[in-house]
Amino acid sequence: MVRMFFNLPTLLTWARIVAIPLVVGVFYLDLQDGTRNTVATALFIVVALTDWADGYLARRLNQTSSFGAFLDPVADKFLVCAALLVLVHLHRLHALVALVIIGREIAISALREWMAQIGASRSVAVHMLGKVKTMVQMIAIPFLLFDGTLFGLIDTHAWGTVLIGLSAVLTVWSMVYYLQKALPEIRAKAR
Repeated sequence: MVRMFFNLPTLLTWARIVAIPLVVGVFYLDLQDGTRNTVATALFIVVALTDWADGYLARRLNQTSSFGAFLDPVADKFLVCAALLVLVHLHRLHALVALVIIGREIAISALREWMAQIGASRSVAVHMLGKVKTMVQMIAIPFLLFDGTLFGLIDTHAWGTVLIGLSAVLTVWSMVYYLQKALPEIRAKAR
């Protein structure tokens, strides 16, 4: 039992959760804006990469667990929600976009919990659309955190704004997809 809570993949997931205050806290340090943005962006990217690493290691080391499968998306949601709130606070993201993304995360988490309770969790299993949505978010957020010109060419604020808008569209689309998949089970249980 202890092994599932403290194997390497799960420790990486825990590290992602523990690192969230570091990403947020950078903006409260007495640093120049450019330095603050660069440090927060680098931290976010390193923390986000642990999402790939923990899944890869869990499969490679044969250390997958139901606890790890539960904790991994929770860590992702905490990281994304914290970053979105910081971006709203910094006026780099419209609050409505953040509300759409965060609201979807809460709604789908609640739907998955309920579907698990009625024994129909397979109908709302993670789909490629949800994975693409997450990938777009994980690219958009560092661009918005950096909020400058990258390599003298890329306006990260402009690209981040476009990508986070695309992410919001994918967020709604994936929510509709999951709700459609769940609807037959919901109707069957309501009878």
